This record gives sequence, C-alpha cells and structure tokens, in this order.
Amino acid sequence: MDHNSSFSAGTADNSYGDSDGLAGVTVIVCASCRDETGSDAHPRAGELLAEDTRRAASGENIRIRSVECLGNCKRRLSAALLRDGCWSYVFGDLTTTSGADLVAGAMLFATSTDGLIPWRGRPDCLKRGLVARIPPLDLLKDQI
Repeated sequence: MDHNSSFSAGTADNSYGDSDGLAGVTVIVCASCRDETGSDAHPRAGELLAEDTRRAASGENIRIRSVECLGNCKRRLSAALLRDGCWSYVFGDLTTTSGADLVAGAMLFATSTDGLIPWRGRPDCLKRGLVARIPPLDLLKDQI
C-alpha cells in the first residue's frame, strides 16, 4: 500500500443503470493511483481512469465504483472486476485510457457461463495486467 497517500480507505459509489448491474458485474477503480512519475498532482491518474471507465460504461448496465486504494501501488493504475458468486479479478499496469478495456472485460464477464472472464476476446491490458484471480467463498473446499 502507498503509505504516502493522504486518502482514506473509503469507497465512492458511481453506479450507472439498474442497481443490479449487468449480471452483477462491478468495476472497481483505484482513484488514488498515481501516474508513472509518482506525482501527487490532482486529479490523480486513478481518478482519470475512473472517469474514463464511467464514460465507457455510459448506457451500459455495469456498476462503476472507485475506491481510495487497492494496495497494488507497484503495478500503478489498478482496477478490479467482481461478479456475484464468481471469481474476482485484480488488474494493474493500466493507463488513464483503459476504461473501454475494463468495460469490455466486464461485458465478457457478465456473459460468461462459468464465472470466469474468458481469455479469448479479453483486451490485451487485461491479459498482461492480471495481478490476481480470487475465488468466490463458496468454491473453497478446505475448512480450518
């Protein structure tokens, strides 16, 4: 996590369309991410990515939210894709203009029958920038 950040760990709801979203898909964009220079200038690169994603999602029924920090600072601009009852994905190394790619990934995710974002058709930045894939809790088999 970026310990020099002056942001709290809160979230901002920037929902579009029906509150259920397209098949329960939510795009979460880290608004506190800095650009490659590490500048503290505002708006931050993450805020620009969040706005680009909102524009790209205009007219689509996808929830877009921003959070103050995803804790993926070494991979710079970051976002996550979540879908109810499915795997969740964290991506890094995005740019301020990756919003359309995040929305394209969300659309693929929404139409997936197995709860995974298909590799085929996934935008390149969502192939190269994959940081983590997190299973839904009901898929975990081990109990302690």
